[in-house]
Amino acid sequence: MIRLTKVALALLLFGTNVLTQAAPLNLLFISVDDMSCDSVGVYGCRLNGTTPHIDRLAAGGLRFEYAHVVVGNCMPGRNAMFSGLYPHNNHVEGFYQIKEPEYPVLCDLMKSGGYFTAIRGKVAHSTPYTPYAWDLVLDGKGKNKRHNKDIESYYTSTKEGIAASQKAGKPFCLLINISDPHKPFYGVTSKGVPIDDPYKPSRIFTADEVPVPGFLPDTPKIREELAYYYSSVRRADDAVGKVIQALQESGQIDDTVIMFLSDHGMPLPFVKTAVYHHSTRTPWIIKWPGVTKPNSVDRHHMISAIDLLPTLLDITGIRHPENLDGRSFLPLIRGGRRSGWDMIFKEYNENSGAGRHPMRSVQTKRFSYIFNPWSDGRRKFKTATTSTASYRELKRLAQTDAGIAERLRVFDLRDREEFYDYQNDPDALYNLIDHPDHQAEIERLRDALGHWMMRTGDPLSAVFQMRHNEDVVQRYMARVEHEAQERRRQKRREQKL
Repeated sequence: MIRLTKVALALLLFGTNVLTQAAPLNLLFISVDDMSCDSVGVYGCRLNGTTPHIDRLAAGGLRFEYAHVVVGNCMPGRNAMFSGLYPHNNHVEGFYQIKEPEYPVLCDLMKSGGYFTAIRGKVAHSTPYTPYAWDLVLDGKGKNKRHNKDIESYYTSTKEGIAASQKAGKPFCLLINISDPHKPFYGVTSKGVPIDDPYKPSRIFTADEVPVPGFLPDTPKIREELAYYYSSVRRADDAVGKVIQALQESGQIDDTVIMFLSDHGMPLPFVKTAVYHHSTRTPWIIKWPGVTKPNSVDRHHMISAIDLLPTLLDITGIRHPENLDGRSFLPLIRGGRRSGWDMIFKEYNENSGAGRHPMRSVQTKRFSYIFNPWSDGRRKFKTATTSTASYRELKRLAQTDAGIAERLRVFDLRDREEFYDYQNDPDALYNLIDHPDHQAEIERLRDALGHWMMRTGDPLSAVFQMRHNEDVVQRYMARVEHEAQERRRQKRREQKL
């Protein structure tokens, strides 16, 4: 196929199997879907018992305190991870595929390095093209298709992937993408209707015991939805336990680097499909026998999911392709201290329904600046989180509560620029963009974001530089909204054929 030819040519430019280790390491990448970092016990969850298996994994390895993904929604975020390119460079800015990418991704690179590649879950969201180049897809087929909420099926998939790699006589690069706590949550349909769910977690949480994040009001309806969410967090943790069990039983755990993270935060308002601190902060845990120290924590460096691919390549000794946006943090895994890891960049462009609401953000450990060119006081934010009980509760309360009405306005309409002090306002409740005490820091982060946009070739860069010219901003928005809707129409036409 043409796509395979382009990728093959790209791989030949930097070499093929260049593994330098006598006994190549296996890679086990485990992700969960829509889990906030502070839902994990070792990351300070205020609800006991959410993640015993993930906590145990962290106790045996290294966790990063300041780790973020690039994008607050799934398909663009995962493609950024596995291409090492920001969405504006890998061109997967929404929920659509690139049929003939001119860059290699994780699967291509690992295969070129002699690895057996297998994946469970999120296949279409992890690869920018079809047909997929993975050696094995572990989802099952037909009557044997594995349900993505079935805990035991993740054990089966992991065993199958490891066994297939052994049969092939190759080290494995195995991606196990666990569906929870993505909606539908345990015990309800995607619309929130209670059901007799056969896929039960090992613990079910109740509405009266769950913590309510500060960016949402504390009401019975919201507590009920959070109870479903946290029960789904526990089900995700159960699946992680099954994956680790399968690895242990294979006898290869001492030869395997395990990496765990979430693709972004919980699927509720002000988190998913946004670029706030709680939208992109991820629990990032690495266990590498003989390298990472048990129960160690990196509180010094900020890492980003854009750095995932180059880091995995360095771990395995495979050369980097040219023009990656990310950089390897292998020295940090080995315990080194480095300067220049004190700032990360984030972007959001489009939701699964082709709603175009571009955002750009730069964040330090304390502060964050956000640019929202779509925000004009008229456009309304379109996102999956508006179908949640929590959003409906915000709308109900806003009718009689002026404070919540303002929060709903922020969610629906945003402001062109936002600035937050996460040290004093971790829930991003107070936009300080006009605060006189913060103007120097705001200007520093504006400049940093502008330089990043120019350096990475972001098409939004020119608009950012002319952000006070409303005609420029509106022409840009009209163009990208039209392009998004055209892609959606084309996709529908193709599905009818």
